Amino acid sequence: MKHFLPTSKKELDYLGWDYIDVILITGDAYVDHPSFGAAVIGRLLQRKGLRVAILPQPNWRDDLRDFKKLGTPRYFFGITAGNMDSMVNHYTAYNRLRSDDAYTAGNQAGFRPDYATVVYTKIVKDLHPNVPVIIGGVEASMRRFSHYDFWSDTFKPSILIESGADFLVYGMAEKPMQIIAQLIKNNQFNRENVQKVPQIAFFSDFSQMKSNENETLTLLPFEKELEDKKNYAENFCAFERESNKKAQRVITQHYGDIVLVQNPPYPTLSSDELDDFALFNEMIFAPHPKYLKRGDIPAWEMIKNSITIHRGCFGGCSFCAIAAHQGKHVASRSETSILQEVKHLTEQPYFKGHITDLGGPSANMYQIKGLNEKYCDICHRYSCIFPSICKNLNRNHKPLLRVYQNALKVKGVKHVSIGSGIRYDMLLTNDEKLDTKYGLTDYFEEVVKKHVSGRLKVAPEHTVPHVLKAMRKPNFDTFLLFYDKFLQLNKKNRKNQQLIPYFISGHPNCSILDMKQLHRDVRKNHLITEQAQGFTPTPMTYATAMYYLGFDPYSGNAVYSAKKMEEKKAQSKFFT
Repeated sequence: MKHFLPTSKKELDYLGWDYIDVILITGDAYVDHPSFGAAVIGRLLQRKGLRVAILPQPNWRDDLRDFKKLGTPRYFFGITAGNMDSMVNHYTAYNRLRSDDAYTAGNQAGFRPDYATVVYTKIVKDLHPNVPVIIGGVEASMRRFSHYDFWSDTFKPSILIESGADFLVYGMAEKPMQIIAQLIKNNQFNRENVQKVPQIAFFSDFSQMKSNENETLTLLPFEKELEDKKNYAENFCAFERESNKKAQRVITQHYGDIVLVQNPPYPTLSSDELDDFALFNEMIFAPHPKYLKRGDIPAWEMIKNSITIHRGCFGGCSFCAIAAHQGKHVASRSETSILQEVKHLTEQPYFKGHITDLGGPSANMYQIKGLNEKYCDICHRYSCIFPSICKNLNRNHKPLLRVYQNALKVKGVKHVSIGSGIRYDMLLTNDEKLDTKYGLTDYFEEVVKKHVSGRLKVAPEHTVPHVLKAMRKPNFDTFLLFYDKFLQLNKKNRKNQQLIPYFISGHPNCSILDMKQLHRDVRKNHLITEQAQGFTPTPMTYATAMYYLGFDPYSGNAVYSAKKMEEKKAQSKFFT
């Protein structure tokens, strides 16, 4: 019989546990499903034979009893703000406090603090000073180096400094956490050994640092960044170029007498490795019963009938954190593993026959990579498809099309819709041979015929050329070609479906005149603008660097950004 990871003393007693190896603290409600990071890490550590408890959304405003109720773990605390940065979770693009929280039962706000990773870690360090703390998740990952923080309007040091954590695991943490678990099983869990694990960041005494220039990228010190924004610009460009490489170097940055060290990430996961982390046979696929009386968890309701088939994104959009967190190179599950999870999903009591998504960060990057990966090994382009599609990119959509077709053959599946946004520029070509070879029109037509639930989501983001260039998005004419083809395929297949474009206001290099032009373009082409949002500067993205610096870190050219609230709101009004 499967059990949830224990969350209380009562559950520990039920399991007969008199000790815990690891306690995981998360800002999200506990949902035992592969889409919830803390649950995934807990199950993988459990697989290694460790006793793992989970402390979801502990109360940080009372006498801290939640942080004490499970006792002290034998090895470490693992801390994450949850599936979102806590500040993005709490505040709108206009810095208004949200009244809801999709990752909390009953959609209730107020169950996690601002800067949750820092708050949780400081509490744990005060209560359990001798127990190591490892932080991770998107909030820690995207704040691992110095960064501009929009919500406080300050330039901040690494979150390791602010939190006092011992280690930070960046990116998707399954592999490094498994290695750490193995160190524990081998009785080798100590600071010296953990510092050797890839995809880890930590602080080291300068006197102990041994670096090779060919193997280490040394950023300008944090103090230099505070003195002159141009130094941060130089660091940002160096970091982004390095992060786009397949084989990366150690990255270091001085903070006075100590040095922040980031070990290189693991290589892009193979299909076998990603299949191994799917965990659908080991998880319960449900929220913890403690939430039954508190209402639904919207994030769970949204994804419970969907399946993630790949991770990573080579789109390189300037406002997006996916590549810096999941990686630029795409890792894809095998078709066999995906179809096994489809069968598993059909066996769940809540499944009614409709799979709401088979996708990932983008809908149609499954199994797409370089034709000759030797060229990818030496490339550091931020995008494989902007400003133009790389000639070495294998755009073959046939494997993905086959996944859709075979998923529909699984007993109990009535419909498969695509909920992830389609990267439309990858489907367009004037070369008929290329179209046939990669199944581009075949894929598009199949989606239109069978996999749209009335509305198809795509993200042109804007219509004005210089704004799109700052976004690292294709020209609006490319979107219009896609839209025209969508209408043609609808007519051919006797469908009456809508295309829903996503737009952003207030992005760097976007003025009020640009929003007026967007409004004219939208009306001229009879587009729907209900899916629109204001730009939110999030740590470590290119767009945020431009917003903070006031200039492009690569070219040095001045970049206008709407920073006053009245400017932001004035731009957003063109969507109403």
